[in-house]
Amino acid sequence: MAKVTELSQLDMNGSYSYADYLTWRLDQTVELIKGKIFTMSPSPNVKHQRISRNLFKPIVNYMADKRCEVFSAPFDVKLYDRRKSKLSDREVFSVVQPDLCVICDKNKLTEQGCDGAPDWIIEVLSPGNNKKELRFKYDLYQESGVGEYWLVFPYERAVQQFVLDRDGEAYRLHALYAGDETAQPYLLPELKIDLAEVFAE
Repeated sequence: MAKVTELSQLDMNGSYSYADYLTWRLDQTVELIKGKIFTMSPSPNVKHQRISRNLFKPIVNYMADKRCEVFSAPFDVKLYDRRKSKLSDREVFSVVQPDLCVICDKNKLTEQGCDGAPDWIIEVLSPGNNKKELRFKYDLYQESGVGEYWLVFPYERAVQQFVLDRDGEAYRLHALYAGDETAQPYLLPELKIDLAEVFAE
């Protein structure tokens, strides 16, 4: 089988597993969502990088003596229906690279990344993100059991905070934060994040 080094070698309408993904040697970063290939935006711009870094700092400082860990992209997160036990790479059809994710269960960490849903995912939107991708990711994170999901809007200087309901079935919008407010993760309420510092130029 020929080594896959170019997207043009793949069927963009085909369905692929994580096992397939591991064999690819692409220059371009891609994600798999339910078997479908999604190309990621070109390298994040300066604003995106600053916001991601400014979010990472208070989280990693807070985690210094905690059981949870925070990871930043590129970092593979394998996702599947939370009602299923761990699956083989051939049985997993979704792998994403969130900007930031917090994982409290060390058993989910592998050599490649995270096997199963992180406790908290943060995505910083880029101009290249499309509505279809956002909708698919929202549904995927919800179905996989990601407890908390933040969408960060760099140009609007705003954050949407979604939290799984008590039954763990559906997200509810827990809070909307503006750029000068203090945001608090639902899962880690002692952590306070000053959004004025996050969005600072």
